Amino acid sequence: MTAPTPPTPPFRDPDLPFAERIDDLLSRLTLDERIGFLHQFGPPVERLGVAAFRTGQEALHGVAWMGPATVFPQAVGLGATWNEDLVRRVGEAVSREARAMRARDERVGLNVWSPTVNLLRHPLWGRNEEGYSEDPRLTSAIATAYTRGLRGDHPVYWRTAPVLKHWLAHSNETRRDTTSSTVRPRVLHEYDLRAFRDTVEAGAVAGVMPAYNLVNGRPNHVSPYLREHLRAWTDEELLVCSDAGAPSNLVDSEHYFGTHEEATAAALRAGVDSFTDHGTDSSVIVARIKRALEQGLLSGEDVDTAVRRQLSVRFRLGEFDPDRDPYAGERAFDTPEHRALAREAAEQAVVLLKNDGLLPLDPGTRVAVVGLLADECKLDWYSGSLIHRSTPLEGLYERFGSDRVEFAEGVDRVLLRTSAGAFLHVRPAPDAPDAARGEEGALDPALLAGRTDLPPLTVGPDGTELALVDWGDGVLTLRAPDGRYVSVADDGYLRASADQPGGWIVQETFRLEPHEHGHLLRHLGTGHPVRVTPDGVRAAEGEPEVFELVVAERGEDAVARAAAAADVVVVVAGNDPHINGRETEDRTTLRLPAQQERLLHAARAANPRTLLALVSAYPYAVDPADLPAVLWTAHGGQAAGTALARVLAGDVSPAGRLPQTWYADDADLPDLLDYDVIGGRQTYLYFEGTPLFPFGHGLSYAAFSYGDLTADVTESGVRVAFGVTNTGAVTADEVAQLYGRAVDPSVPRPRRELLGHRRVTLAPGESTRLIFDLPLSAFAFWDVAVGRWRVEPGAYALLAGASSEDVRLSTTVTLRGEPGVPRPVVEHGLDSADFDEQSGTEIVDRAKRSGDAVTPVPGKDGELLYRRCDLGTGVREVSVEMSGTGTVEVALDGGPSLASLSPEAPTADPYTYVTVTAPVAGEPGGVRDVRLRVRGALRVARVDFRG
Repeated sequence: MTAPTPPTPPFRDPDLPFAERIDDLLSRLTLDERIGFLHQFGPPVERLGVAAFRTGQEALHGVAWMGPATVFPQAVGLGATWNEDLVRRVGEAVSREARAMRARDERVGLNVWSPTVNLLRHPLWGRNEEGYSEDPRLTSAIATAYTRGLRGDHPVYWRTAPVLKHWLAHSNETRRDTTSSTVRPRVLHEYDLRAFRDTVEAGAVAGVMPAYNLVNGRPNHVSPYLREHLRAWTDEELLVCSDAGAPSNLVDSEHYFGTHEEATAAALRAGVDSFTDHGTDSSVIVARIKRALEQGLLSGEDVDTAVRRQLSVRFRLGEFDPDRDPYAGERAFDTPEHRALAREAAEQAVVLLKNDGLLPLDPGTRVAVVGLLADECKLDWYSGSLIHRSTPLEGLYERFGSDRVEFAEGVDRVLLRTSAGAFLHVRPAPDAPDAARGEEGALDPALLAGRTDLPPLTVGPDGTELALVDWGDGVLTLRAPDGRYVSVADDGYLRASADQPGGWIVQETFRLEPHEHGHLLRHLGTGHPVRVTPDGVRAAEGEPEVFELVVAERGEDAVARAAAAADVVVVVAGNDPHINGRETEDRTTLRLPAQQERLLHAARAANPRTLLALVSAYPYAVDPADLPAVLWTAHGGQAAGTALARVLAGDVSPAGRLPQTWYADDADLPDLLDYDVIGGRQTYLYFEGTPLFPFGHGLSYAAFSYGDLTADVTESGVRVAFGVTNTGAVTADEVAQLYGRAVDPSVPRPRRELLGHRRVTLAPGESTRLIFDLPLSAFAFWDVAVGRWRVEPGAYALLAGASSEDVRLSTTVTLRGEPGVPRPVVEHGLDSADFDEQSGTEIVDRAKRSGDAVTPVPGKDGELLYRRCDLGTGVREVSVEMSGTGTVEVALDGGPSLASLSPEAPTADPYTYVTVTAPVAGEPGGVRDVRLRVRGALRVARVDFRG
């Protein structure tokens, strides 16, 4: 007899709803198996035929860390396209390549950790390259397009499952795991949450990743906002994946919890479903969860909730339905379509900042292309390895012919002479495979070690001329004549071994430090000075070598020679994405590095027909006054050079637009840790100075006129329409932008705020009419007096034009809205964080699980202002809930103190509150402004008034 075929378990039945199948699979898993799923590297369950699963595959602008893949422009460059359709197609191509790569390498994951929707609030943020814009609506529009491309369009199954990074209010690398972003309610709702919310509500997001930082004194990995906001925006089961090492930071660096069991339990209960910690070793996290269960800090239900969310993603990815997964056979990789798309994206990302008629270049132009990035195609931390490569020099060779293009890199060519008179020498390398960093497909490139198969540097009578580049702040790289960078491997020896600077800790950067009659050469990756030993040159503790820098040729001289012989000079300047501004390291200035400034000045002095092409991950403060043309593009991926050359030649009219404000000077910037965009007057929304180039700015080789602006108010919103006509001589794209502002607001509102945009292609003489249907909610603000969104009645200006400052048309509409009401403080009191204005304070955690309090900044007295508080017919006493030690003074309308309150004794800890009550002289009533002055190490949670 033949044994009967066992019945198919319900979790394998594709005709059942996912929720039912997930419940069935959960019921079959042991507790230990479920706990195992909570680490990033979930093990297989072989008895059920369930495969291993890894959360997390970097895919910010192409599949990263897994070897060769199509490399698209950096995220900030995609943001500069202002083109949702293009970005959706990029997301689609990236997800197709992820599927194709997974078909041959199971280490490639389908739970992709991208896009980054952190707002580009501050241009010195080291990870500026990863975001899309300083504006939440533009960020959300681009992020939604990318996630839709990543997800695919099947109604049930997903091509990849995108996770948004990094929740929440995260735009500093300086002490990023211990700093707290003070985010008051209006900034929280109107700015930081908005980009996440709109993208999640669009329905193509599988989850989020919390950021390393704290918000209002509480680590993001235990944030109540995950439950209160994120999970309230959608009915989908969202997967929350921790950032790498962040669960351990809760104890190790943040000291927020006393034990890892407490911390892990708190994160799981707050909504973290997958723990990225200790690399591929899941045993540490598994042990912590088990001990937390034993200690009663967690329940089995807590574990099940997290596992259910992870399984929901796995089912949507078709893991359990291979015969029905529409994407299972996807093999599109490095296709002609993907190559063409990479070029199209790079072309659309180019922003023409200034043009006095120099561009486009005539076909017969003799071009000198100079600068440190003129023959570079730089990658960043989240790039794949290049299959194809195009530098500006190569692009110009291709477009104008090599006989009409001159090149000068502009590096300083130097020799390093020791105190004994010998020179640093690079020995010839034996024949060896030329493996670029990352081609082996490491899951984490931070783990890649330097090469030790090449001979160390030595010293001798014949020195090697090295190419020295100062990338700013004295951070140097040294490159050998064969193109390899001097690097330091684990054994400490210096070798010319690196294809490019890179790695989590860059091993290719040095600093020359004045010492006696020469310089010490300090290796920045290890912090050690360079020494000469019998076995070679090393970076190590001990007696350092004192070097004399012998300059064989200054970069400015080579640039000047090339510039003088050309019709037009293209200076390509910018940054290396692994040096200075990058993940873990914020920039210190907007200024272009001094060496690049010198090269620009040398070119300009030799040839006034000099244009500047900035290729960078962030804005610079450059003086364009003496330059006839300036362009900017982010690092544009594999087709960057071809794209730039085609724009310079006029094959493509530039139509990129700035996704963030370019400030003229460091003095225009707020403190990096000041997250109050309203009070600090930050971004184009509130900045009152004159920017170098405004948000939305970008020029064209065509000209466009705007006309016939109409605005019709309906019960549900406002319909705005206007016409755009190409009045130029070439077909070109225009990015039409619609802004709004409240004319006479009762609270500070944006100077103007992006309400909509459209990128359109128009032939010469062609017109189009653009229509924007705006819901009333587009005009709302977060009213702290009532704790919700409110549309204020009154006049609203509508502004149409080519940038936030280039307004061509305007009109005004009147909205009925909802009148504001005074704060009912007698009935409901005041939560301290709901202030209208403040000085000298920061928001902190009222309790570890939820709630806010306010405390003075250390060393300062704090002041809080609450406008239009209704004291009724009069109040006799005031109560303040506080912890710590200090004094709260209560005043009205800027008058003298009416009550002074202090705890009788310091409270036991910051989370132990007492309520202190005091009489109020004169029993004041009516609608008044309440002012609190807070002194000392005091946390104020709320204030109550009684009549």
